[in-house]
Amino acid sequence: MDLLDMCLLGAAGVAAGGVNAIAGGGSLISFPALLAVGCPNLTANVTNTVALWPGYVGGVAGYRAELDGQRGRVIALSVTGVLGAVAGCLLLLLTPASVFAALVPVLIALASLLLAAQPWLKRRLDAAQRLTGRRHRTALHGGVLVGGAYGAYFGAGLGVMLLGLLGVFVHDRLQRLNAVRAVLSLVINTVALSAFALFGPVRWPAAGIMAVTSLAGGFLGARAARRMSPGLLRAVVVTFGLGVALVLALR
Repeated sequence: MDLLDMCLLGAAGVAAGGVNAIAGGGSLISFPALLAVGCPNLTANVTNTVALWPGYVGGVAGYRAELDGQRGRVIALSVTGVLGAVAGCLLLLLTPASVFAALVPVLIALASLLLAAQPWLKRRLDAAQRLTGRRHRTALHGGVLVGGAYGAYFGAGLGVMLLGLLGVFVHDRLQRLNAVRAVLSLVINTVALSAFALFGPVRWPAAGIMAVTSLAGGFLGARAARRMSPGLLRAVVVTFGLGVALVLALR
């Protein structure tokens, strides 16, 4: 790994940590950067999970004030997220690498489209919201369970998925919901990090560089989230993600 590769990974770590702290989608930046420095698909995925974990810590730290009074909600949803993440880890580690390689372009494209459609989906789901009581809680926890599995298996767009679920099924201010989303992302990625660090083909030099820069990016991103318009950021990340998906599908 030469100096140019190190600079690329460092910059990608800052950007991905910041994007994840704001709403999610940072893996659409960091994952392609790992591919660009020569990591195979599966290696890039597990290295990306390990590398971005400090960024999630920074994001949670930046949202400390918004987490006040939400302990019960966070604990209940975190348990569900852990169960989903365990399933996702097992799926990734026990299936052939060729399966993951074939799915990567599809997963990146779907995550990019989800990010693009987030405002529209939120409006439609808000308008259609009718669930209450037990059905309401079941739908929320079911969504978090699926999100946990997806987040551990691949993860790009996880924050978007979780924030969308919370926005539909939890009545609270967006900033407080984004704080819960940040914690759930951290919990799910902690499970994945533990599994991949022990059993996955992590490229540790690359993970180390991105870990340091993603921590800074996560903290700064959380601080900037209230003042940043998401429109331009969403457009850039979606365009980039769809381009990466196309390149991977054609190679």
